[in-house]
Order: sequence, then structure tokens, then C-alpha cells
Amino acid sequence: MRVPSSAFSDTLSSQLQHLGQQQAQLQNQVSTGLRITNLSDDPAAAGRVLGLQTETKRMQQYQRNNGQATELTQAAYSALNSIKTISDRAGELVTLGSGASSADSTQAYAKESNQMLEQFLQAANTKYDNAYLFGGTVTDTTPFVAERDASGNITSISYQGGANSPEFEVGEGATISPYTSGESNQELADFGNALVSLRDALTHQDSSALTSTVQSSLQNSEDDILNTVSTIGAVQTRLAATSTQNQARFSSLQNLTSTDTDADLATTTVKLSQTNNAYQAALESGAKIMQMSLLDYLS
Repeated sequence: MRVPSSAFSDTLSSQLQHLGQQQAQLQNQVSTGLRITNLSDDPAAAGRVLGLQTETKRMQQYQRNNGQATELTQAAYSALNSIKTISDRAGELVTLGSGASSADSTQAYAKESNQMLEQFLQAANTKYDNAYLFGGTVTDTTPFVAERDASGNITSISYQGGANSPEFEVGEGATISPYTSGESNQELADFGNALVSLRDALTHQDSSALTSTVQSSLQNSEDDILNTVSTIGAVQTRLAATSTQNQARFSSLQNLTSTDTDADLATTTVKLSQTNNAYQAALESGAKIMQMSLLDYLS
């Protein structure tokens, strides 16, 4: 008489349990397209994936910072171009005013320069996303403050912003400030005061002042403004290059992650079929042995 041994039962049960777990895992891979859904599926690969995901999130934050910095430079560039237009016209008014043949013409130029001064102050105090663009680290306080006479005309402009500029981490080891420097902002204030001198010289029909101190001050400011515009343009170029690098790295991280996590459906389907067959064979083999042992026992 033969009866199924305890060891045989344990072995069969263990084999069926293992095959059942393998079936479930392969079925999950086929349905989700993922080779890893739990850390236990492949601890080593899962560890790599977690590291890749951490780096991917960091790259995404870099790109968000880069996008915000790019928007700030675009807004600053636009405001500086407006100031550059004012500077160009101021240079023209020096020539026109010094050669004006009538007091009426000179006064008309003086009124225009006064309007340009107000336009400059508005541009210099431009806000983006409720923060001042040309205030350095002081983004919540008006950076360019005007003193006015009893008639409301600007008599001087002072810069009251920060000496330094905020920086953004826009890539691996790449920190960029999309703002103008404190020195450049002070130069903008100097330009504003040169406009004051231009208006006053035109008002008093002082052609000597126009062709000497005013013209010299405006020319220096013109050079400073061009330099600031060029600096912002260079920052935009650097941001664009960093963004391209970030995108390339992001794609690489996605590919590396897919290599570890994505299932090869063709291979996985074959493995699932083989596992199903092995499971079925184990069941049938176990049933036959159990049946034979029972017949021997009954006989």
C-alpha cells in the first residue's frame, strides 16, 4: 500500500505556489506593460528606477526654473528695448534742440523730453508676475523713485533697489540670474537724470549745455543700455542652451527607466504560456499520483 508522503505533498504545494506567483506576475506584466510594479519584482532594478525617478524630478524642476527665468528675461528685454527707443530719441532731440531756430520749437522739444522722462520711469518700474524687474533682490518695492517739483515735474531719479540679483538653478551645476545687475540698474537711474538735464536744457534754450554735458551723458547712457540689452540677450541664449541639455538628459532618463521597467511583451507572453503549461502539468501530475496512491490504498 502506498500513500502520498508528507514530503511529496509539501513539494507539490510549494511548486504550485511558486508557479502561481509566477503566473500572476507575468499576467500583470502583460496587462500593464511593466516588468516592475513592486520593489520585490526586482529589488536591484527597482533601486535603479527610484534613483532615476529622483533625477527625473530634479530635471523637471530645472526646466520649470528655466522657463520662469526665460519669461523674466523676455519681459526685461522688452522693457529695455522701450528704454533704448527713448534713448535714441533723446539723442535726436539734442541735435534738434541745439539747432532750433525758434523758442516755440525748443519748448515743443522740452515738452516731448518731459513725456519721455515719464515713459522712462514707467518702463524702469516694470513689473512681471507682480514683482519689479529692475530692482535686484528687492522685487516688492518700487526701485526707481522720482523727486518732483510743485508742478509735478520730475527733478531727479534715484535707484533704491538691491545691489544683487536673484538667481535660478536652471540645470545641473547651472545657476543663472535673469535679472539686470544692481550696477546696470544704477546706470538706468543715471540715464533718467540725463533726461532731466535734457529737458531742463531745452526748457532754458541752453544749446551750450545740450552739446556738451547733456550730449556726453546721453551717449554714456546709450552705451550702458546697449551693454545691458546685450547681457540679457546672452542670458537668453544660455537659458536656451541649458534647456536643450535638460531635455536631452530627460529623454535619456526616460529611456533608462523604460529599460528597467518596461516588459518585453513578446518574451513575457511566451513565458506566461510556458508557466501556464507547467502549472497545468503540475496539477495533472499531482492528481494522477494522488489517484494512484488512493487506488493502492483501497486495494
